[in-house]
Amino acid sequence: MQKKTDKLLDKIVKKDYNNELEKVLEKKYFTEDVKNLLLSILYKIETAYKDYEKVKQDVESKEEFIESIIDIIKNNCEDIKIIKLNSEESKMLGSKTFLVEKNRKRIICYPIERKLLYCIAKIGKNPKIVKDKYYILNKTLSDLINVGKSISTVEPMRDFNGYSWTTIPREIESTYHNLVYQNMRILVGSQFLNHWIKNTEYIMDYFEAFQNKLEETFNKEEEEKFVSLLSKLSILLMMQFDSKMKQAFMKEKKDIEEKLEDMQDNKRYIQNITKEKRNLAKEIKNIDETINNKDKLQKEYEKRNENLPLKEKIFSIRILSKIMLEEREEKIKKLEELNNLLNPQKFLKYKKGLEKKEQYLKIMDTKDLQEETKKCVIDLQKVFLTCYQIKINKITTKQELTKLIYEFRYYCLLPFINEQLMYQVGDIEDDIQKVQTLLIDRAHEMKLIDSMSKDKNIDYQILKKIFYVKVINLEDLYIKLIKDKECFYVQLFDENIFEEKLEIEGDINKKELLLRTNKKVKIFN
Repeated sequence: MQKKTDKLLDKIVKKDYNNELEKVLEKKYFTEDVKNLLLSILYKIETAYKDYEKVKQDVESKEEFIESIIDIIKNNCEDIKIIKLNSEESKMLGSKTFLVEKNRKRIICYPIERKLLYCIAKIGKNPKIVKDKYYILNKTLSDLINVGKSISTVEPMRDFNGYSWTTIPREIESTYHNLVYQNMRILVGSQFLNHWIKNTEYIMDYFEAFQNKLEETFNKEEEEKFVSLLSKLSILLMMQFDSKMKQAFMKEKKDIEEKLEDMQDNKRYIQNITKEKRNLAKEIKNIDETINNKDKLQKEYEKRNENLPLKEKIFSIRILSKIMLEEREEKIKKLEELNNLLNPQKFLKYKKGLEKKEQYLKIMDTKDLQEETKKCVIDLQKVFLTCYQIKINKITTKQELTKLIYEFRYYCLLPFINEQLMYQVGDIEDDIQKVQTLLIDRAHEMKLIDSMSKDKNIDYQILKKIFYVKVINLEDLYIKLIKDKECFYVQLFDENIFEEKLEIEGDINKKELLLRTNKKVKIFN
């Protein structure tokens, strides 16, 4: 009951977030430039958030969003260093514009607000949000979602300024990561994704819950398609953006292939396991003898420290004993695994596990990485758009329909590659038009929007333009047809005299259009 009362008070009494941030900054050894930059970021988010919330519809509240940023600054940022362009210090960044050192709680960044906000989102992320049992995906899918979330965190300040909405694709770190993250958010909701991203308990399997939610909301077939493409895409994107992880998985791929090849000859494989067991037993015995003999332990201490740099040296025999006991535990664990492999049933289970891992790792054999990634993204969009049609057919109220019109307009205007927007991607043009037609039909059915013409084709050609215009409030939208030479155009206005002029293309009844020119009509009832 107390929590409900606190939330109510939060709504009644507007929080002074500037004051909250300043209290946090008082305890930090940041320069005045850094403090001013952080306060400016907060001010811009507060100014823009109302429009951001209107455009995207399903987002966390402004209070939750800002408090999350302040919490990250408070708990995850001990040092923020702002570097001037072309200065001597800028050499430490190389070709990058920022550096995030999570283990040191340090950010190094040029004085660019959106970059600093991206760094804050990045340093506050939980690096592993997919359980270890989902081999390779525990890293690749965790990374995809976290990068998407970081890009999304910058969006209110990057694309909104308090009176307009402008997206510059080159300012987005990765349009593919952003697009896939928005796909997931639209299908399962921002609240579910935020709980998943912020989860630190590891009790709940959120990836499994994600799959269940997709199946319940849509169907098993679409869930399986979406998850399969999402999984593959997370690996393809990792290969492009993380060379270290790629090299590690390539090495693991080689090891797995060698193990599977050895397993083809059962006799030889058993001989190799037996040999490895003997070696491990000797190593365990050697550790036991060393730990229990002062002279041997002293010699081991000197031997290990001989070639180690100062920062990596073992500073006492007691610490060495602890290290060796941990090594002993690892070897015993490995010995138990080898014993299990001599059990026929466990051997088969282990082999199947390796084969499944190999299937994931085979994705790394992709020759044209960029082309395969693009194809995978397109295929994912087709599944997403099928799911969205199911979503539309389930709605029952005008309020729900209005939300979906806003939501799909946002999707249509997401960047794909370079300056190309989603509604301009030829491979999914038909799929997008199906969704737009369904939304317009439902809007007529629910009397949310009046028909612009008795000719269904003309009605659609006019009304589909609302999905391509960056007016903040669609409810304030007016439409007017104009003729210029032999072409017809749709002009869109809002109450702030925002104007967008879009050509009507395709095979249309020009006589019918001519009857409707120069008439200003409000779109939403």
